Amino acid sequence: MVDKELLSRKISQLREYLGALQNADDITWKKYENDLRERAFVERYLHLCIEKLIDIGNHLVSFHRWREPEGYRDLFQILHENDVIPKEHLMTFQHMASFRNMLVHHYEKTDDEIIFRIFTKHLNDFDLFINLIKDWTKKQDATR
Repeated sequence: MVDKELLSRKISQLREYLGALQNADDITWKKYENDLRERAFVERYLHLCIEKLIDIGNHLVSFHRWREPEGYRDLFQILHENDVIPKEHLMTFQHMASFRNMLVHHYEKTDDEIIFRIFTKHLNDFDLFINLIKDWTKKQDATR
């Protein structure tokens, strides 16, 4: 069984980061485009949210001794293979992994419009991940 306390802490951290983004509804496109601090805040907290998804996924893979991921995109494939993430949501999380890599490794080439769109339109994808993890752990508990 997964360490529920550790998993709960990781989910709480994710919710904290996500909440900071959700509460930043005063950041308009104009502010984002013209204010380096606003842009850095959004980018950093999106990055932290994605890192927490990866951390949670790695915890499950490690605990259950599933195959070793070949990269972050593959991590989500492994979660799909083990019925944590359904097929219809797999690409969403794999895109997050690619977005994370772009933020970390190609930050000079980031597309502000894409980042702002994720910030304003796709934060619910993180809630989706939390719900998928919680649902999966409940199913695991029920089968034991």
